[in-house]
Amino acid sequence: MTPSTKSTLSPAEMAEQCQVTVDTLRYYGRENLLDPVERTSGGQRRYQAGDVAWVRILRCLRATALPIRELRRFAELVKQGDDGIAERSALLQNHRTQVVKQIGELQEALELIDHKIETYAVHLDAIPAVEGTEISHSRTLNGQGATSNQL
Repeated sequence: MTPSTKSTLSPAEMAEQCQVTVDTLRYYGRENLLDPVERTSGGQRRYQAGDVAWVRILRCLRATALPIRELRRFAELVKQGDDGIAERSALLQNHRTQVVKQIGELQEALELIDHKIETYAVHLDAIPAVEGTEISHSRTLNGQGATSNQL
């Protein structure tokens, strides 16, 4: 039986399924983002297999910089069932607007980084070799101009 078909998951299995750390799962629990977690007679947490999709949603929202207070609000609205759908939708629509803005800003930043890389490549290719010395185009240590093979 694979972990995804078991009725409960250990913290390690849950973390692996959700691609988060066990500490992240504990944090989500402390923040009341997860339903209360069952425990074995030995005190080990046992997550429900159905919680995997929910943690993946939480992870997605955190990865896109939804503030934790908004994440808590979203979780509260989900617990309300159908009564919270309109507000959940509005929250996600507002967040989507912010994510689109972030993507645009990151695209601009990436273009600038690419431009600088191209500029440096042109300059590196233009540096004449000193007779008897091979010029290394590898990264330098601490920006000091000395490569590891020169130290």
